[in-house]
Amino acid sequence: MCAVRAAFRPRLAAGPLLVALVTAPASVSLVAPVAGENPARSVDAGETLRGTQGDVLLVTIPVRDKPDRVTGKFLQRTLTLFPFRNGTYAGLLGLDLDDPAGRHDLIVTAVYPRRTDRHRLSVTVGKADYSVQRLTLPSAMVDLDAPTLMRVRAEAGALRRAFGSVLPNPLWRDAFRAPVAGTRSGRFGSRRVINGQSKKPHSGEDIAAPEGTPVSVMNDGIVRLTMDHFFTGNGVVVDHGLGLFSMYFHLSRVDVTQGQTVTGGQVLGAVGATGRATGPHLHWGVRLNGARVDPYALLPLPFGEASASAN
Repeated sequence: MCAVRAAFRPRLAAGPLLVALVTAPASVSLVAPVAGENPARSVDAGETLRGTQGDVLLVTIPVRDKPDRVTGKFLQRTLTLFPFRNGTYAGLLGLDLDDPAGRHDLIVTAVYPRRTDRHRLSVTVGKADYSVQRLTLPSAMVDLDAPTLMRVRAEAGALRRAFGSVLPNPLWRDAFRAPVAGTRSGRFGSRRVINGQSKKPHSGEDIAAPEGTPVSVMNDGIVRLTMDHFFTGNGVVVDHGLGLFSMYFHLSRVDVTQGQTVTGGQVLGAVGATGRATGPHLHWGVRLNGARVDPYALLPLPFGEASASAN
């Protein structure tokens, strides 16, 4: 049978984050086809996952036998599923902050030596109510001259390359955690107006804290990039496997090196105000198979040492 668990949270204008875990009822029996007979098939799982732009959904599907690989396709993005619990495979589906609202298909494909099984799930994406944040910065940080534009473009390319590799297994083992305690001063998805100019939406969470406050990594991973960039200042990008990356920007210092393996809770650096920043804070961002998602959406996911059995 096909079971789906969606982890999402309603957005509030202020106050603490509320989290709900919803498990959809099983609705279809998956029977493996006879070898050599109908080697590829499609199964309509009859399930509906629901989330909001910026959410992360944990999809679990029972898979018979031992497939060579299990992958999913959603809005031109690919996710890799991994052995999870009790004969199921799981995958993290990120809903980008600009994904179109409405119903979309998630096609999960299990590939075996002599057959391919396909499972179709329906995903309903709700529209998030993003706020508008107005900021005033020195004009040199907003109206960039030609040399600075060249630098910014080169730095953007370095970030894209850091996100380019996808490890086939999850590196995390335990529950995800926030990297620093503080006040959420810049909300995920907020539409920013800087010096009267509309800019790209905020794709992370800003957490205000005193300069020098230690910043720890949200889970196990490998440091893919350390940087000193124009916009982000001192920063770190960590690869957690399966296309999941976390970012820590505006640091006053960086305590890790590129290629280093890190453990959840390990200190990466300290809160600062480097780059384009109005004061000491951490910009905490997450990319999931290319989707820009709210990092706080990872915290309620039910992971522990026994969960990620592919490690």
